[in-house]
Amino acid sequence: MLRDVARRSLMDPEVWRWIWLATAATFIVGEIAMTGAFFLLPFGVGAAAATAVAFTGANATWQWLAFVLVSIAAFAGIRPMARRMRRGGNPVGVGADRLVGETGVVVTDLSPDPEHLGTVRIGREEWHAETPDRGHLPAGTSVEVVRIEGTRAVVQSTH
Repeated sequence: MLRDVARRSLMDPEVWRWIWLATAATFIVGEIAMTGAFFLLPFGVGAAAATAVAFTGANATWQWLAFVLVSIAAFAGIRPMARRMRRGGNPVGVGADRLVGETGVVVTDLSPDPEHLGTVRIGREEWHAETPDRGHLPAGTSVEVVRIEGTRAVVQSTH
């Protein structure tokens, strides 16, 4: 008797609406927690599609079919992007490391004295700078950024 009641309640479309909704939320929150993996997101999208089908009143077969097909389609669409991001990193560059290899100009003389850092303009930004060998570069010299060390750009003359 109890088994029949449980079986009937699982076949009820009203119950499946909430099961799919909770499943979609779980997959999406799991994806957010795993940042960058893009593994759970397709299943979250599939579960969201199954939720929509469940709210139309369709039976469990159609809900599962929507879940599987949309999950496969989402997986096929997202995985190539995830591979590209993992392989090449961010193509735009993030943080100060985006400046490595960029050229700029010395605004204030670069001095061998570590107490008196000069400045360089790289794009629209001004950075405290020094040379790799702590040499002197006068204002107006064209430079290339070799690396970033904290809040300083290490630059060398392009001439």
